[in-house]
Amino acid sequence: MKFSRFFAPITALLVLFSITLSADALEAESFTKERFEALQAEGAPILVDVYATWCPTCAKQRKVLETYQSANPDSKLVILEVDFDDQKEWVKHFKAPRQSTLLLFDGTEQVWFSVAETREDKIFAAIDELLGQ
Repeated sequence: MKFSRFFAPITALLVLFSITLSADALEAESFTKERFEALQAEGAPILVDVYATWCPTCAKQRKVLETYQSANPDSKLVILEVDFDDQKEWVKHFKAPRQSTLLLFDGTEQVWFSVAETREDKIFAAIDELLGQ
């Protein structure tokens, strides 16, 4: 009995913590040519995020994008992630000089390109301009 009384509050805190973490998780899709082309054909607003799991700048960008999504839950922006290590053909296609490259597309038109930008105001402004906000 003492065991369950001790662990019940800890379990509750862990559940609450995991719910909080999942609420802030970035909603993004793995990049595929088919999905990218379909979104372009629809004229969708697209953010291509060239990232690497080991990149600290990418982690900062991810936090900014999570914050944006949390503040704008009805945003139509679709985020496609290009894995810098495993999708080299797309890294070259997008002319990304390194990981932490962000590109915004209005359908087929590229409207913004940034490398290593982590300032929330700059990223938010670029997205808002694309979305007409």
